[in-house]
Amino acid sequence: MRSAIGAVVAALCLMAAPSTVSARGPYGTINVGNWKGGAYTNDQTGAFSSCAAGTQYESGIYFAVTINDKAGWALGFAHDKWTLRTGQAFPIVLTFDGQTPFNVHGVPLTDKLLQVPMPDNSALINQFRSAKGMTAYTQGQLFQFKLDQTAQLLPTLANCVAKVKQLGIAAAGDFSVPLAAPKVAAAGPATPGAAPAKPERTGNQTGTGFVVSTSGHLVTNAHVIERCTGDIQGSLTGEAPVTLRVVSSDETNDLALLQAPGSFKEVAVIKDKAVRSGDSVVAIGYPFHGLLTSDFTVTTGIVSSLSGIRNDTRFLQISAAVQPGNSGGPLLASSGEVVGVVTGKLDAMKVIKATGSIPENINFAIKTGALRDFLDNSAVSYQTADSRTDLKTPDITRNARAFTLLVSCKAKLSSESAKN
Repeated sequence: MRSAIGAVVAALCLMAAPSTVSARGPYGTINVGNWKGGAYTNDQTGAFSSCAAGTQYESGIYFAVTINDKAGWALGFAHDKWTLRTGQAFPIVLTFDGQTPFNVHGVPLTDKLLQVPMPDNSALINQFRSAKGMTAYTQGQLFQFKLDQTAQLLPTLANCVAKVKQLGIAAAGDFSVPLAAPKVAAAGPATPGAAPAKPERTGNQTGTGFVVSTSGHLVTNAHVIERCTGDIQGSLTGEAPVTLRVVSSDETNDLALLQAPGSFKEVAVIKDKAVRSGDSVVAIGYPFHGLLTSDFTVTTGIVSSLSGIRNDTRFLQISAAVQPGNSGGPLLASSGEVVGVVTGKLDAMKVIKATGSIPENINFAIKTGALRDFLDNSAVSYQTADSRTDLKTPDITRNARAFTLLVSCKAKLSSESAKN
């Protein structure tokens, strides 16, 4: 217990001051959710240095946030069992709620404490303030943190800095920032015949994903998880579901990277060479799960075109049939390697209204070029190959069973037609 407390004190003190001096504090109080802290001074000069607050996680990691007297902010992490090499900075990829990743650098201040100076980036600050969770990927390890009231934490730290700089450390007190009062409708009689506000509806949302690393990373579409309100579950056919964590997301290319808590023996292999028009393909996924079979389904077709709508070269047009629930599933070559990620089909109703004709077998998949760039940017290792041996469809299906998962969650229901 004593060593854990020591790590907490070291984290706050060393983050609050330059690494060559110690700090004294906390003065006053910061108490926001699980975050505790206050103002700190330079122990040698007595001058105010920063405001900081931190929280302890069950993993033993102590996580702190600081804003210094120059308005610069940083994150800090401490653990009693770490043996960091001081002075050697290393890259870290931070992701908040699976949104756009940010590349930063960690600087070990001691063998137990890591400081991460944060850039003055409004997008990054906004994501940190609104996020419910954060992942930090570095040196082959993924650390996950559940965030608590960060929208209130940063303003409280900023208020602490402003008050101490204005009034001095002797005036330190409660640095809390009042929450904005919720807007309340004016009192009065209800409007006759007015309909009560409808509660937000939720329902089951399903899609497909496939494993790309033995460490449990799997790929799906970003739209498969975009309205999820609770845990995201993943399950191989016939096996118990596991909770998946969002690692990163790319809304532009409609890709998301998730991670299961365990490992996988079998992973999908990405085809090294580009697919060609006319090549045979197999689409595997879980369409209309709960209405049709609980097992995945298999459809076959060809690559109809090497571009999507309006010549979008990120996509393939395929004739293999897909339905709602196929999204995020693997599109496989006749040799069994992944040649795309199934993403959707042409909106038949819009085409009928525009042309009077019913479109048939016009479906789309994201090319592996975009997929590989996404995995490279997310620092995930994956396998590639270029087999020249064609397999029978049942053999492709049997192999895919070990790495294709049903992805599901509770989600906010949209009034618009969902993608596949």
